[in-house]
Amino acid sequence: MDAIRTPRDFYPRIEPFAQGLLDLDGLHHMFWEQSGNPDGVPVLFLHGGPGAGASPVHRRFFDPAFWRIVIFDQRGAGRSAPYAEIRDNTTGHLLGDIEKLRRHLGIERWLVFGGSWGALLALAYGIRHPERCLGFVLRGVFLGRDFELDWFLHGIRTVFPEAWRAFAEYIPQTEQGDLLAAYHRRLTDPDPAVHLPAARAWSRYETRCSYLTPPPGGDDGAAGALALARLEAHYFANRMFLPDNHILANLDRVAALPAAIIQGRYDMICPAITADELAANWPGARYVVVPDAGHSAMEPPIRSALIEAALAMREQIAR
Repeated sequence: MDAIRTPRDFYPRIEPFAQGLLDLDGLHHMFWEQSGNPDGVPVLFLHGGPGAGASPVHRRFFDPAFWRIVIFDQRGAGRSAPYAEIRDNTTGHLLGDIEKLRRHLGIERWLVFGGSWGALLALAYGIRHPERCLGFVLRGVFLGRDFELDWFLHGIRTVFPEAWRAFAEYIPQTEQGDLLAAYHRRLTDPDPAVHLPAARAWSRYETRCSYLTPPPGGDDGAAGALALARLEAHYFANRMFLPDNHILANLDRVAALPAAIIQGRYDMICPAITADELAANWPGARYVVVPDAGHSAMEPPIRSALIEAALAMREQIAR
């Protein structure tokens, strides 16, 4: 386990040099963008959630002089269409989408960078297509196992009892025995009067538990709440569309590739035990526990560690 070096801040703001909507299957259309150096080493950013979507700040983890930065919104998320759509939306679909985007952009191999759900998606992609990966930068590791889902739905109350209480009490007491099923029913109801308040309650719960130090002015998780909550409930209800322990059982497929694992010590969304287990099974990975951070990639100590990890990966790839 490595220590963090000199703290680093975001690279300056940049604008995309290309973007578009890629027709995936007639129903779903993926928003994608590229920024940085058109002739640089490709890096793929995978957002969390699923359903959280990407944003312009995500370009700023990477040195734009070196990297060709590829960012996209997964099915149903962000600027992809249709918004918050769960039809034909599974992990298998997303893995196929990544390959379709890679071919569309004419990229041979890329560094894969993802946090939380994005870390799981990055690893699942690497297991399916190791020949397309230069390496991995993973943050707030989530492997989609049943005990991790149970922690999110119930275990967090040991640390954030007031946030969990609000999350649970949004659901009538007669349905609180199965919070996931109760939320899933509401979030997939076609009536906005039903699904929007449920989405805000789910998203507010996740946001309140994501920070060791909440951002100034607070963040109630309202932006993009429907896609985040609906897609998370959809994937959780279907156990992430993966066999249990799929990542660790197939880690040998990527174990020879370079990797950095960045984990907030006080991450309550994806507790450190999962990152620690991944690192123990991946001896060649660089494992950094950030001592003063929670889950969010926007917390300055996590941000610094991620930028440092991308820089170190640049040096390793350039050798």
